[in-house]
Amino acid sequence: MGVRVVDEGVSEDGPGYLPIAEHGLIGDLRSVALVGTDGTIDWYCCPAFDAPSIFAAILDAERGGAFRLAASVQAKTKQFYFPDTNVLITRFFTEDGVGEVQDFMPVNGGDVEAERHRLIRRVVCVRGSIPFRARIAPRFDYGMREHTVRMVGEAAVFEADGLSLALTATVPLEAEGLDARADFKLSQGDTAVFALDQVGGDVQPRRCAKAEAEEQFGTTVAYWRRWLSASKYRGRWREMVHRSALTLKLLTYAPTGAIVAAPTTSLPEELGGERNWDYRYVWVRDAAFCVYALLRLGFTEEAEAFMNFLTRYVSTCDDGQSAPLQIMYGIDGRTDLTESELGHLEGHQGSAPVRIGNAAADQLQLDIYGALIDSIYLYDKWAKPISSAQWDNVCGLVEWVCRHWDQPDEGIWETRGGRKNFLYSRLMCWVAIERAIRIANRRGLPADLPRWRETRDMIYRRIMQRGWSETRQAFVQHEDGDVLDAAVLMMPLTKFIAPTDPKWLSTLDALTNDLVSDSLVYRYDPLSSPDGLRGDEGTFSICSFWYVEAMVHAGRIDEARLAFEKMLTYANHLGLYAEEISHTGEQQGNFPQAFTHLALISAAFNLDKALG
Repeated sequence: MGVRVVDEGVSEDGPGYLPIAEHGLIGDLRSVALVGTDGTIDWYCCPAFDAPSIFAAILDAERGGAFRLAASVQAKTKQFYFPDTNVLITRFFTEDGVGEVQDFMPVNGGDVEAERHRLIRRVVCVRGSIPFRARIAPRFDYGMREHTVRMVGEAAVFEADGLSLALTATVPLEAEGLDARADFKLSQGDTAVFALDQVGGDVQPRRCAKAEAEEQFGTTVAYWRRWLSASKYRGRWREMVHRSALTLKLLTYAPTGAIVAAPTTSLPEELGGERNWDYRYVWVRDAAFCVYALLRLGFTEEAEAFMNFLTRYVSTCDDGQSAPLQIMYGIDGRTDLTESELGHLEGHQGSAPVRIGNAAADQLQLDIYGALIDSIYLYDKWAKPISSAQWDNVCGLVEWVCRHWDQPDEGIWETRGGRKNFLYSRLMCWVAIERAIRIANRRGLPADLPRWRETRDMIYRRIMQRGWSETRQAFVQHEDGDVLDAAVLMMPLTKFIAPTDPKWLSTLDALTNDLVSDSLVYRYDPLSSPDGLRGDEGTFSICSFWYVEAMVHAGRIDEARLAFEKMLTYANHLGLYAEEISHTGEQQGNFPQAFTHLALISAAFNLDKALG
């Protein structure tokens, strides 16, 4: 991708907020850090995605904590990824020279360094000379837990109850209040290394020498390039597709195979609005779609790891009292994701509330069964055959769907305005049964096929009769209504309806007229379909890529390609996407979002295929 240029200087005055899009992502398959175009790490949770934050200035510039590292004179900055990796480089251009900060979290495929949860910031002066300033201000537990700082030899050790972090550097550090700082000047060819490690127990502060940092840089680069080399994608948009794949990989939690929906919490869907949610969990739907996207590219290990997560942590038994699946789980498989608000944090650019946990975990969303069984079907087809125990689980899920598909639910968009008979939920129940029938037929596996077919056909007729609006000449959001919903774009993509069926083409036209704005697609109109929340939201980027795919399948290739190319212009300077796009083209919502990147991969794959 191209680079983003930012005028930047380091000031001791109070910090402000960078826009959401002005960030890159680094990680070690356990946690991630967001690095701003000004060189500041303003989001980092240790030791895992859903652990309390250490740096959260993106949610409160004053109280959240940050790791600032930048030229201490006026500078322009540019940010890019080291090619084909998740190693991030922020360059500083000053009147007297050029320098860069190389940010990465070591990954070598093994677990030797994993427990250190090491974050390395390597500063290099490439031309002239540049003064730099670093200020490390951790704020433990979302800024709620007091900590101490003490110098242990050359290391600054930050300690709060139960967690200790050690900062080492190859330049002199000094403690200042609750923080640590360093001022230093580098000339051409000089380097400085900062390393932040989790310590305690058997892990003691250990200085990261320049040679070690260089070796770990090389090992991490090699890891990412080796992983990406397995990609089978050779299409027109390789750079964007591969960046999306690298991003999805960063959102996987290696110890369990979990895939998080996004690595952040409470980044607002609308500045000043209340649509701020914690996405650092495993949504069954999102993770299943990720499996599909990664399988498309040839990455079978991640799919297998997620299948193992399901087998190990997700109970698929039917106790007759509740749904066999929650819609989301913790990265360690836990089911208690109690939602609470952190009233002491002001929120990104003042957009409160800041939430941790997610009450939607208790919702009924029937569509997850279709997403999950579809991913199992594709895994069985493209990766390796599922086991007899996994088939037993699939059968249990299908039997439950056969009994409960016609319940009202909260739907894919997790509305908090009451349950409805959502068309998309019905559609994905149809998918759940239909894909299970395919597996049974192809593998000759035991199943109650007459009952499954009868229920599948019943759902089909119900959608065609009560999901169609004569008034709108379109398939609509929920039964016996006239509200449009972009989720119905999945109807041809799941092979429920022919992509050139007159009813579908009429629906596509209606969606284009009502919900599409310059290739950007709104989920639905909250005024027409109240969702229990105040305010508006931006266009939903996964829907925009679904729209591209739907037009591809409908034969509208030129329109699809134009819409796809327009969507690419809304990516940030690194090719990353948040959940939504505002009316001014800014990124909104949690960042980066798996949903958006997996949909980009699928749209690019199908558009390539259509273009030949």
